[in-house]
Parts: sequence; structure tokens; C-alpha cells
Amino acid sequence: MNAKNPLSSEPSASASRPDSVANRLIAVIDIGTGAIRMEIAEIKEDRSVNTLEKLSQAVTLGEDTFQMRNIQKTTMEECVRILKSYRRRLDEYQITRDNQIRVVATSAVREADNRLVFTDRIFIATGFEIAPLDEAEVNRITYQGIRPYLTAKPNLDEARTIVTEIGGGTTELLLVQHGDVLFSNNYRLGALRLREMLKGYRVPLSKERTIMENQIERVVEQIVHEVPSDKSMKLVVLGGDVRFALSQLRPEDEIPDPTNSPDELDRIKVSELSKFTDKILQKNEDQLVQNYHLSFTDAETLGPALLAYTKLAEAYQLKHIYVTKANFRDGLLKEMADQKNWSDEFNRQVIRSTIDFGKRFDFDETHARHVAFLADTLFQSLQNEHKLELRNRLLLYTGALLHEIGIYVNQRGYHKHSMYLISNGNLFGLGQTDLLLVSLIARYHRRASPKATHPGYATLDRLSRIAITKMAAILRVADALDYSYSQRVKEIECEINQGQLIISIPHVEDVSLEQIALVEKGPLFEEVFGLKVHLRNK
Repeated sequence: MNAKNPLSSEPSASASRPDSVANRLIAVIDIGTGAIRMEIAEIKEDRSVNTLEKLSQAVTLGEDTFQMRNIQKTTMEECVRILKSYRRRLDEYQITRDNQIRVVATSAVREADNRLVFTDRIFIATGFEIAPLDEAEVNRITYQGIRPYLTAKPNLDEARTIVTEIGGGTTELLLVQHGDVLFSNNYRLGALRLREMLKGYRVPLSKERTIMENQIERVVEQIVHEVPSDKSMKLVVLGGDVRFALSQLRPEDEIPDPTNSPDELDRIKVSELSKFTDKILQKNEDQLVQNYHLSFTDAETLGPALLAYTKLAEAYQLKHIYVTKANFRDGLLKEMADQKNWSDEFNRQVIRSTIDFGKRFDFDETHARHVAFLADTLFQSLQNEHKLELRNRLLLYTGALLHEIGIYVNQRGYHKHSMYLISNGNLFGLGQTDLLLVSLIARYHRRASPKATHPGYATLDRLSRIAITKMAAILRVADALDYSYSQRVKEIECEINQGQLIISIPHVEDVSLEQIALVEKGPLFEEVFGLKVHLRNK
């Protein structure tokens, strides 16, 4: 395995997945702020996704959460009614198994104080298990959906490209260049959130725009501060609001046929979008519904969303923005097609983000990369022993990279400082649950073994606790193998014989230093796997 190409020793992450069934049917359901949307698709043998049907029904989840912090009983029952109808539709497709269906919720459910009551009610009534996604998970899924569009246009792939969607409750933003996610963040700026704020102010239509602009410009200033402009900057936007604007500004015969170029991006002048936004903001919701045949929910969010897109483009002094047909559910379907395993490309993005995070704390990058390489080699060699899921390989690698960043705070008890920094950090694509697991892997690379009384560890379910203990035990052995911080153990070979894990180390004449280190770090491995670790030179 090459340390410079982490997680690349296998041909691809998909190589170790079970064979997929040809043309497998799947469905994703997105419970959003203003609508519950479902897409039904088939996965072909090459894991490409062919969408068969799209459904959408309006709900008032965002209004409830952003005004009252609670989802009202009437709204819950409306969601139950919609999801029951979706369940019947899925039965017609014979999509009935849990591994064929993924149901997610975003900010409206995530921020509700009674979100557990809501998710339990849905499960009891429909059998759907809702997974409220945190912001990092939303960013990961958005990236999965947008990536094919960027790679299809070299001028976007090479530029510093902002990818953003003004949702109902939040704005997701990624900065991408050459396929790398250079920055990701979420902002509490949403079209429905803005509209609900205006209702609280009870201002006339003539004053609404000024209030919205003030709120939007504050967030845009923060974005520009975090993502400074340069000459190559491009802006790609997602979302039905801007696609609707494009449909009004461009006759149908000018819009490329999506069947000919599925990854095509449309372009719209910022000046045109600005004029259309002015026109929309001069009308109230009833007028928009009547004039454009919109649903009331879409009419509520249209003006605030278009204003936010316009202000962002103007802040970067852009003349055009690119509009994509991609949506959040495209990313969900792609993850389903990959059988919920993380792709090699996603692994690479997480590792790159992790290295950047470690540099913020002046970590010893050479040692960190080498320990991660050794831990990954052990993980692969011991698959029959640990039997962990493929995604744990990335979590272990990430924890190994960051196991010593706590030294930045204090040498004493630095493993606990590492845990704190990681669990409160921001690594692209890793949600709070995954961050907790990575932080615990780093925390247990030395000193005390995991205990039920330890913060964080005590909150995990049994399978997660076992996985953490196994990965921490592997990391301790890997760390012992670079005890000299010299990276002299460049490759290892593992075999299990008579209750021992025998690690052969070629081209190293004296392994006594590493064996001494294992006296301290080896007991957890022996306790977990029942194998005493023995080193020998070769």
C-alpha cells in the first residue's frame, strides 16, 4: 500500500461490496421544510441510476418549526397521510424492504424541539424510519449529486466554483476546485425562514424587501469573508426556485434537451435574474399563485430565494450563474446505488479535509500519515478478525491522522484534547455521529481502555462501542510501530499463528524499540482480539 494514496490499495471501494442485483428498485423520501418529495429509481448493473417517478406534496413543517419550534399535531397527521400514500405507491413497485428505501429529513425536523415525537409518530403509522440529517451530511450528499455536472464542464472543474442551494431553512455552500472540496459550510439563511421572519414583523409588502435584503446581506458578507473572491470564481446553484426563474426567462426551445446531455448546465445572466426577482417581489403570494400557477408553498419561497441568489452573485461581481438540474435527492439516490458505502472519491475528500484540519493544530503530518498508513494496512490484513463495515476503514484512517492534534492544547492528557478538538471540529462530509466515532478512536490510542463511564463512549450503542474498541486497538499497534517517529517501518506482513498476531517487518534489523512500545500499547489488542502481538524482522 502506498502511503501517498490512502485507501487505494484495492481497485476501488466498490470492489469489496456485495454484487448488486441488476436493475434493483430503490426509493428516497426527502422530508423538507415545505414539501415531502419522493423519487423512485432503478439501479442498473453498472450502478447508474434511472429515475422512474417523482412525487411531491406540500407541508407546513418549516412554518411550524421556524415560528413555534414545534411541529403541530395537524402537521404531523398531514405528514402521516402523505407518507402513507407514498407507502402504497412503493408497494405497487414492490419496494418493501428497508434496504430499498431511505427516508431523510433536514432543518425543519432537525430543529424542532419535538422531533423525536414526530419521527416516532411517523414510524408507528407508516413503518418509515426517518434519519434527520445534520449539516455535514447534507453537504456530503449535495456533493455526490453535483459532482457529475462539474466534471462534465472543464471550465467549472478547473475554476474555484461555489456550489450553493438556498433551501427553506438553510443555505448549503461548497467551494470546489479540481474535484476537491476546499470549503463547506451551512448558514441559517433560508427562503421559508426569511418568510416566517417577515410574518413576525407584520410589515407591508413595500417594506419586506428592505428587511430581507438586510438579513441576506449579513450572511453574504460572512460568505465572502470565508470564501474570498478571485478572477476564476464561478457560481453553480441548485434548487427549484432558480430553475423556475430560468424557465420563465428562457423559451423552451432555448433550453438544452436533458435526454441528450443529462449533465448539462444552463447559464443565466445575473442582470436578467435581478430584473425577474424585482418583478416577483412586487407581487404577494396570492398573485404569484394566480399568475404562475405555483403552489402556495412555492410562491412563499420564490422571492426570498431568488433575492438571495442575486445578492450572492452580485457580491462576487459575477455576470452569469450556472443552473443545474441536480437536486438533493440525486445525491441520496447515488448513495443508495453505492449501497450506502462511501465512494473512493468521497474518501479522498474527507482525508484532504482531515489533513487541512490537522494543519490548523500544527500536527506532525509525517508521523500522522505514517501511522494512518500502518493502521489501514492492519485493518485490511485483519478483516477476518474485526469483521467491521467498510466505512469504518475511513473512520480509523481519519482518527489515526488526528490522534495527536491534542498536543496543540497541552502535552498532558493530549489524547483527551484530541477527542475534544475532533468532536467539535468540521471535517467535510462527516456528521456529528461520525465525528464522535473518530474522536473516540483518537482518544483511545493511548492510556485507559474504553469504559462505560467515559463521556461520548457511554452514549453509543453496543455495535458502535465494539467497533470503537476494535479500531482503537488497531491504532495502538500502528502507533507503536512508529514509536521512533522515524517511519522506518515502511511495510508490514501479518499472520495469525497459535494465538499470536505475528507482524513481520522487512528491512529493519532491530525491532526491540517497537516491541517495547507494544508492552504498553498491545494489551488492548490482546483483550479485544485474544491475540498477543509479536514482532519479528525479516
